[in-house]
Amino acid sequence: MSRLQQKYKEEVKKRLLEKFQYSNSMLVPKLVKIVISMGMAEATKDKNAVQDCLKELALLSGQKAVLTRSKKSIANFKLREGQTIGAKVTLRSKRMFDFLDRFCHIVSPRIRDFRGFSLKGDGSGNYSLGLEDQQIFPEINLDEVKRTQGMNITFVTSATNDEQCIELLKLLGMPFKEEEERKTNVNA
Repeated sequence: MSRLQQKYKEEVKKRLLEKFQYSNSMLVPKLVKIVISMGMAEATKDKNAVQDCLKELALLSGQKAVLTRSKKSIANFKLREGQTIGAKVTLRSKRMFDFLDRFCHIVSPRIRDFRGFSLKGDGSGNYSLGLEDQQIFPEINLDEVKRTQGMNITFVTSATNDEQCIELLKLLGMPFKEEEERKTNVNA
């Protein structure tokens, strides 16, 4: 069991149960999965770009990435049906907690001008964020990077609203902005 998973079972679950007063311990929100995805616009021009992105996603996630393909043709974007447009990885259980631990404590401080993530979720208990550069991950060898590539990371939780989701991620160690938190407390 990973360090963060043990922390969730021993500390976080109890604190969430106390704060939100759930009638049943099964209602306490938990992290279900983490989805890391990359869009590859250059894939149509350069076939090596696809392999580079797949390799980098596999390095930072610890498992093989899956290619995503277009569902229909769009002439204005020069897109054909079945064409490779991205790659994604879905992390669950131990790998998910290991990735979240590394992301919160090692990767986040390496983001340039980082002051914390926004406190805004998607409204249904999930949290998504975008990164502009894959080079902040220590697993990636900077000498082998040919182009900067952004990515989206989605934290899927069993929470029913943003407040529960943000509180869960905050207790797990996710660094959020302090100033937005103070503004909401002053207005309340």
